[in-house]
Amino acid sequence: MITPQRILFATMPMDGHFSPLTGLAVHLSNLGHDVRWYVGGEYGEKVRKLKLHHYPFVNARTINQENLEREFPERAALKGSIARLRFDIKQVFLLRAPEFVEDMKDIYQTWPFTLVVHDVAFIGGSFIKQLLPVKTVAVGVVPLTESDDYLPPSGLGRQPMRGIAGRWIQHLMRYMVQQVMFKPINVLHNQLRQVYGLPPEPDSVFDSIVRSADVYLQSGVPSFEYPRKRISANVQFVGPLLPYAKGQKHPFIQAKKALQYKKVILVTQGTIERDVQKIIVPTLEAFKNEPTTLVIVTTGGSQTSELRARFPQENFIIDDFIDFNAVMPYASVYVTNGGYGGVMLALQHNLPIVVAGIHEGKNEIAARIDYCKVGIDLKTETPSPTRIRHAVETVLTNDMYRQNVRQMGQEFSQYQPTELAEQYINALLIQEKSSRLAVVA
Repeated sequence: MITPQRILFATMPMDGHFSPLTGLAVHLSNLGHDVRWYVGGEYGEKVRKLKLHHYPFVNARTINQENLEREFPERAALKGSIARLRFDIKQVFLLRAPEFVEDMKDIYQTWPFTLVVHDVAFIGGSFIKQLLPVKTVAVGVVPLTESDDYLPPSGLGRQPMRGIAGRWIQHLMRYMVQQVMFKPINVLHNQLRQVYGLPPEPDSVFDSIVRSADVYLQSGVPSFEYPRKRISANVQFVGPLLPYAKGQKHPFIQAKKALQYKKVILVTQGTIERDVQKIIVPTLEAFKNEPTTLVIVTTGGSQTSELRARFPQENFIIDDFIDFNAVMPYASVYVTNGGYGGVMLALQHNLPIVVAGIHEGKNEIAARIDYCKVGIDLKTETPSPTRIRHAVETVLTNDMYRQNVRQMGQEFSQYQPTELAEQYINALLIQEKSSRLAVVA
């Protein structure tokens, strides 16, 4: 039996970083642990709805996709995905780490937590582990970023190359990314560590955020990851960590209508992307003259009424939000910009995927979808109606996609994510207790 612990969850103020950890937080709280959450912005209200104590950002700025362009107007002038990624890592993640540290040190003074559970991008977690007598559990809410001799560098959305020549090319690519393109990021990381008297990290930031945690819980399953030469011993796959679902499940209210159609396409751009012209409009245009195909669109609250007026077709359902767990059993294919949580849920429901996403790390998710042959990567954020239509037809008529998705869905079904995560956390706590007893003895 594990003695109840004081566990601080700490996450970036973004849906894709916050929501996947909510199920685990509630689970640990129900087991009797004192679970509290440090996060900024509107997420404080979401924490309180989980009936958990909330610690707001005090020294830390709340920066996310909602206000990034407003806070940093210079970002709009940056050309290329690498320049934008480098800017985002610096401004959104790295420079916030010292602010997070100061807030967490203040929290510790009044509530001395013993364990921090944080999303992988919350870099303050790797700092605080070395500044306070606490253990840390990092959660991979994106594909595994750790570098490997068999892989190209993380962040480029490139798939592994085969053969000796391919691996040599990948070696050069890793060198260019880590020692040239992202060298200023790695230098800044160590400069920030030096402020706290911490030794420099020999690894890149992408490696450090994985390897520095006592336990690293990777959301997903091994078959959705590239073959690797090695994985650090602290990395554990736990299946899809998904948002907490409270109470009784609500059925899809238009299920009867969905059953009348030959094909059902579920379309989303997530809750952050506001430009409906990227994926939603092209998909509606692609199937507006196909009465046997039902297109279900979730807009995330962006231009819902305008889209309904523009596309009044009977075979379209357009809503702000739709419960994916309720609707996915009726869907035939999932069209998305590549949000990791939605992709995990689609694979769990045996849905082939058409993905059109590049920025914010979505190129890495899209590349794995294509590599695993569970869907098609359109390699753009602005696909044409023709490309979407062709990709949907391909994944629905080619048995390879259906077989691969079904096989991966079976692997997903073998995991109980919150229970597995609990086991790894318990093992860490028991190990820590044994170490303290050994020191005392």
